[in-house]
Amino acid sequence: MQSQTNRNLIAASLVVSAMALFGLIDNFIRLAAETGGLWQFHFLRSILALACIWAIAVWRGIALRPKSTGRVLLRSALTSIAMVIYFGCLGFMPIAQVVAGLFTAPIFVVVFSVLFFGEKVGPRRTIAVLIGFAGAILAIRPEASAFTIWTILPVLAGAIYAMGNIATRRWCEGEGTFTLLGGFFLTMTVWGFLGVSFLAIHPLPVPEGGDGFITRGWSPLEGIFLVMIIVQGIGSVLGVGLTIRAYQLAEAAFVAVFENMLLVFATLWAIILWGEWPDGLGLLGLFLILVAGVTIALRSDAPPPEQAAGVAE
Repeated sequence: MQSQTNRNLIAASLVVSAMALFGLIDNFIRLAAETGGLWQFHFLRSILALACIWAIAVWRGIALRPKSTGRVLLRSALTSIAMVIYFGCLGFMPIAQVVAGLFTAPIFVVVFSVLFFGEKVGPRRTIAVLIGFAGAILAIRPEASAFTIWTILPVLAGAIYAMGNIATRRWCEGEGTFTLLGGFFLTMTVWGFLGVSFLAIHPLPVPEGGDGFITRGWSPLEGIFLVMIIVQGIGSVLGVGLTIRAYQLAEAAFVAVFENMLLVFATLWAIILWGEWPDGLGLLGLFLILVAGVTIALRSDAPPPEQAAGVAE
């Protein structure tokens, strides 16, 4: 039998590897956005991911049927909406800002739990929430002169993602990880199909390059766009598998701390690949969000964040 110390080390290595993978492949979304469309991307990527999930489930004898179809679908709708916003923003915004917005989710989980469910929160998590929101403001830098709806979209994704996390904890207890994962990608397939169908019937103006990612309809499956669909479909399932195994080896609170490394890796890969350095205040904001996320993870008895279940990617 492995000692718990060894299990913790292996779990930490697995989840850090997953976050490094997610940070890398998400950085390339901007290249796919140059010629491809968001809705086609989600449709084809999700079909590929579902095929991988089904193959693994058959191989391992894992049942995918949910215990409560309605609750799983509602939870899948919330998390999928958050991911549509997240990937849409990756097409034209610096990845550090987008990931910072998404990683306000643990902060919103605390806020929504207090507001809507009357949960009691101690002073440490209260301070962590305040620190996290301060970090989000510094990271996205909503200056009055440049403030638009696009500025706050990543934070909106984090808020909706938090609702999905709460739904997972309160409505989907006992559901299998692969069931939730399959529900998520099935919902993403539906969003992709609806988006592609709408744009086929009602084409919208398509700006050049990444700015056209959201309104671009069906595009030729070639070049970097095709490569990214394949990489994202397979890479997401691989990253999810690593995090699932990590949560099987160690306590949820321990593993959740290392999920915050996505903030670090997304920023590092952006620096390495694109020379995209956050300024001093941006780095401070990322650091504050990281501190808040770690503090909340260590002080919470809730199940792991949704990314741990593999549906954030």
